Amino acid sequence: MSQPIVINQDIIEMEYAVRGPIAQRAAALKKQGRSVIPCHIGNPQALGQQPVSFYRQVLGLVEEPARIARERRLNQMLAGSADFAADQRISEYVLDLGESILSRLETGMGAYTESKGPLFVREAIARYIDARDSADGRAAVRANPDNIFLTNGASEAARFLIEMLIAGRNDGIMIPTPQYPLYSATIRKNGGAQVSYYPDEDDGWSLGAPMLDEAMRRAGAAGVRVKAIVVINPANPTGAVLDEPGIEGVVRFAEKHGLVIIADEVYQENVYGDRFVSFASVVGKRDVPLCSLHSISKGFYGECGHRGGYLEVRNPPRVQGTDAGLLDVLLKQASVSLCANTAGQLLTYLMVSPPPAGSPPHETFAGQRRTILRDLYDKAGMIRAAFGRMDGVRCFGRTGAMYLFPRLGKLPAGGSDFDYCMSLLESTGFCTVNGAGFGQKAGTSHLRVAFLPPRQVLEEALPRWVAFHNEYVNARVASPASPRS
Repeated sequence: MSQPIVINQDIIEMEYAVRGPIAQRAAALKKQGRSVIPCHIGNPQALGQQPVSFYRQVLGLVEEPARIARERRLNQMLAGSADFAADQRISEYVLDLGESILSRLETGMGAYTESKGPLFVREAIARYIDARDSADGRAAVRANPDNIFLTNGASEAARFLIEMLIAGRNDGIMIPTPQYPLYSATIRKNGGAQVSYYPDEDDGWSLGAPMLDEAMRRAGAAGVRVKAIVVINPANPTGAVLDEPGIEGVVRFAEKHGLVIIADEVYQENVYGDRFVSFASVVGKRDVPLCSLHSISKGFYGECGHRGGYLEVRNPPRVQGTDAGLLDVLLKQASVSLCANTAGQLLTYLMVSPPPAGSPPHETFAGQRRTILRDLYDKAGMIRAAFGRMDGVRCFGRTGAMYLFPRLGKLPAGGSDFDYCMSLLESTGFCTVNGAGFGQKAGTSHLRVAFLPPRQVLEEALPRWVAFHNEYVNARVASPASPRS
């Protein structure tokens, strides 16, 4: 038998609850033939959401360029045929777009690109940002394609930034708590300090200056040097949508303390009729370092497995003691990875370049977008209504992102939200994540549920959850919910 080896203790100790013990137990039950409803992760296409046809048509053509000529010949041969309806054809618009993308890529989909990603993709992202942040497309400060990096999902961008910023054990990153475990795990992996700040749950998970000041005070007392503040908007796991005053407060706080803002905005399409406000639009002309993340994994696209996204940097600071700037170090990190995968890069380009009104694919594209987002919101409403029939459960804030994060106000004496979620899985097949896996305010218990399963699955399964819950919390002497994991 080989000798044991010593490895990085920080990696041993990092945790990622989304794929932790509850998810692992769900996988074991599935192997046994049990029915499992996977609500633990934001993975839309794994739960039946269909890909957007425009994206997949273009991706298929550029991955197999010979198809473009074949599809053109087919269109010509069967033009006017009653057996060849328009929705069965790939339009000339899409065929032209595929050719255009290939000509700009020059080396095709199987070759490395520039480490930042192709310039035409970064230019398209810059146009998208400018249009998003102003009614007339003239943003106060225009996005710079040279400050944009294509990444393997937003997660890679977050890792790049945290790896750079943590230079020692006393370097800290402020993260909203409850928080997405990517941030706590990456901070732990790099040997830094997690500095939690706690949005106000009872006020719809709002942000205010006192909670930020308190987190900074605690960090200072512990000898932690805070380098950056992470904000996830709309939020994961709570689903909260941050309004402009809340964003303004974060920008002022970062400006006051010389912090980098890491704005995780991957759910910006998931506001369901609410207004999304970007950090870039609020920072404006102020000299506050801002790193904004976006991804093809969420929204209405749900292309999680294709791992595409981008990082945009504004007001990049210089690196102390060197002639380099933040962008130079980011480029070095991207270069070590050579480039992001090209399928993800292409889908990012399509995400920011939707088919314009009047083009052949527009009507289908817009219809799919409306249907997916409406369906998500409706399913969130179904689950919220079920919470209303559960003893002691309350769900605060507006509906955003792909998650609900209800507070479990009543649990059996000595029980925890981990115990609850594991029992829920065993009894009903619902796989959720307990609140302690995201961090939460002391004395509270929660769970996170993704509202992604098909409507008919929820209609059939939610009554089982309601029945389980009311029996579980009342079967033994109940007490205020424990935060123990």
